[in-house]
Amino acid sequence: MSRKYFGTDGIRGLANAGAMTPEMAFRIGLAVTYQAKQTASHAPRVVIGKDTRLSGYLFETALASGVCAMGGRVLLSGPLPTPAIAHLTTSMRADVGVVISASHNAYQDNGIKLFGADGFKLPDVSEEALEALIDGDELDEKRPTGTRIGRAERLDDAPGRYVAFVKATFPSDRTLDGVKIVVDAAHGAAYRTAPLVFSELGADVHAIGVKPDGKNINKRVGALHPEACAREVKKRKAHMGLALDGDADRVIVLDEKGQVIDGDVVMALCATHMLRARKLRKKTLVATVMSNLGLEHAMQRAGGKLRRCAVGDRYVVETLKKHGLSFGGEQSGHLIF
Repeated sequence: MSRKYFGTDGIRGLANAGAMTPEMAFRIGLAVTYQAKQTASHAPRVVIGKDTRLSGYLFETALASGVCAMGGRVLLSGPLPTPAIAHLTTSMRADVGVVISASHNAYQDNGIKLFGADGFKLPDVSEEALEALIDGDELDEKRPTGTRIGRAERLDDAPGRYVAFVKATFPSDRTLDGVKIVVDAAHGAAYRTAPLVFSELGADVHAIGVKPDGKNINKRVGALHPEACAREVKKRKAHMGLALDGDADRVIVLDEKGQVIDGDVVMALCATHMLRARKLRKKTLVATVMSNLGLEHAMQRAGGKLRRCAVGDRYVVETLKKHGLSFGGEQSGHLIF
């Protein structure tokens, strides 16, 4: 089957037009809750997060209404990185995670990405089933009434939960004392959490792209425009720069000279380090067909190998899961551990 609404990374388009309308968001809320009901023994729990786009309010409300109309329980996190929603979905034992974001697109666009209870994006077959529900009549025939209608609540401590989780991945016997870092949050989803993580680990952080106004997400800052971060790295004499995209699921790394470190080089650094530490399962790195041949040679020289997949971080994840591997990514800045 071919998917009608979902692309390689959810549904995306001009906000309040085409497939990206509040009516569609409402039906997605109905559909994911109804789908979760088929296997859940409780009222399905759905975590909903977003980036900082003006239209986020529109879709957050519509999605939450759809979930409640099908008897689900909504947990609203507010603006948070896409990986944070994946984490909250699993840590809170939710059935579905939803991210409202158009990633690196301009503010006029928006999108909806879905995660399963395992914190991974839904496979193609699940999205095809959702599309059939969205276009069919079944959802309208199965709506509960009375006390079986759902409810919504805000997770006020969601940013703190995610900051604590990210810090816990850092070696407990290390700090970033004496390290000067420029963090560019693209006026997007990580505008609060990213600077906080590095400063709490001890770094001297200079943050840019942390003043979202609903319309400036990705505008001349962030992963699409690393030159903004580069200027600050050189100006502040920082040791490195990190430029995130609007939903903070990918990062562009800059060195102390403000030079962009290619995504393949970043993957090679991580993979060869994991090889030496014997943490790279089956000595294999997963990357897409877009990665340079040099990455393959680098892995071979280090005693490892490269397995390729289709473009899209969801396909990197599927390959990791299918073959029991531990690390992969995309040249564009996605890193999946």
